Amino acid sequence: MAQGQAAAPPGAAETQDGALLACILDMGELLLTSGAEVMRVEDTLTRLLCMVYGFAQADVFTITSSIVLTVRTPEGRALTQTRRIRARDTDLGRVERVNALSRRLCAGPLPPEKFRQAVEEVRNAPAYPDAAQCAMYAVISAAFSVFFGGTLRDAATAAVSGMLLFGALRFCQRLRLNGILQSMLASALAALAVMLMVGFGLGQNPDKIIIGNIMLLIPGIALTTSLRDMINGDTISGLLGLSEAVLKALAIAIGFAAVLMRMGG
Repeated sequence: MAQGQAAAPPGAAETQDGALLACILDMGELLLTSGAEVMRVEDTLTRLLCMVYGFAQADVFTITSSIVLTVRTPEGRALTQTRRIRARDTDLGRVERVNALSRRLCAGPLPPEKFRQAVEEVRNAPAYPDAAQCAMYAVISAAFSVFFGGTLRDAATAAVSGMLLFGALRFCQRLRLNGILQSMLASALAALAVMLMVGFGLGQNPDKIIIGNIMLLIPGIALTTSLRDMINGDTISGLLGLSEAVLKALAIAIGFAAVLMRMGG
């Protein structure tokens, strides 16, 4: 029950508490699917439940694929809700927006209707346009190619293959393929594009070009987050995240290696 609200009939109070739990679970889902570590998710949800909305006790259990939330009201009623997490990505901008909403709620709780509206505003906030993201793929790929010893021609080729890699990832996402298969197919298509462009004389060193593309796919943030989870004592979540990051890295290596071996790279 939210602080400062008048007593309501048991059925109405339970319905209101259930709506609050659903909104708070939405915030936890947004954090977890955007790359936040488990400790941040559990701490945010616990603070909202106990400090903002006045529940007597809150137990939050989070792993990379699920959030389980159990609360006890001041009247002694126990409520539990569970949220299955099926997809994860990295969007630190969304994490920051959820954190800002959490601080806003700590300054003054919102009723369920306005709470739901605020959560949906965070969920539907516009992301960077595809054109800008595609341009960044090109710039980052070219920069890493030069950093690892490539020529300007290699950088230009890496920029083109980086944009093709972005298109391949977007296409795989629309097909709703899992992250490991996305990494494998996208890396294979990028390697094929690089070898064809080098064959036509657009690039000089395929290894330097491919390195620039690989750096776009390496799950560095996911690996770092999993290590932080283990350091914070969330061993299960850390091991699950570490396993997923290693599998994605292997999928990337297999995708590039399959094309290079086939084409004699």
